[in-house]
Amino acid sequence: MLVEAKGVRKRYSTGGDPLTVLDGVSLQLAEGETLALTGESGSGKSTLLHLLAALDTPDEGTIRLDGVQLVGLDDAGLAAQRRQTVGLVFQQFNLIPALDVRANLAFQARLAGRHDAAWQGHLAERLGLTDCLGRYPEQLSGGQQQRVAIGRALAARPRVLMADEPTGNLDEASADAVMGLMLDLVAETRAGLLMVTHSSLLAGRLSRRAHLSGGHLA
Repeated sequence: MLVEAKGVRKRYSTGGDPLTVLDGVSLQLAEGETLALTGESGSGKSTLLHLLAALDTPDEGTIRLDGVQLVGLDDAGLAAQRRQTVGLVFQQFNLIPALDVRANLAFQARLAGRHDAAWQGHLAERLGLTDCLGRYPEQLSGGQQQRVAIGRALAARPRVLMADEPTGNLDEASADAVMGLMLDLVAETRAGLLMVTHSSLLAGRLSRRAHLSGGHLA
């Protein structure tokens, strides 16, 4: 099991009574499985993804990432798990402006110590980026920037790809194309995919869906 969360609770201080965002959430994701996490705005979808990706820690419960118990790890230990296990794709792309496409693609893989020029070249070709490797993020369209973000996340061959509204800034045609490429590459690598989305259409393209409401999954 790539991701296994049990009884996860997360609360935030609001100046008055604590706000419980996640209330005993349990979830599993297996190798090669694709899971859409849906829910209304503010339901805690991104909070849950951040916990599962070792970007934050729960108040209660346990989370295992590729067999490693995250609860109890210090910041360095959590960062190591992110580097070695998780590929992250966000709605805002988060590319490094001072690096060209080639360097952006290599960035996460180099951090993980797993840079593979041949694999990066394959990703660039599959993602339609071969002709713009020397360009900088500001010279790319939104769809191109998101394809670079996906390639960067997959360049380190992560065990699980986690994406938070990855097509939210794209038009419908670009979103559909980017989604298709992401699913093809996840299938090719046998990575698991956990994707936060508000789109029922996109969620329907994944193998399973979990809906978050009132702090609980259904």
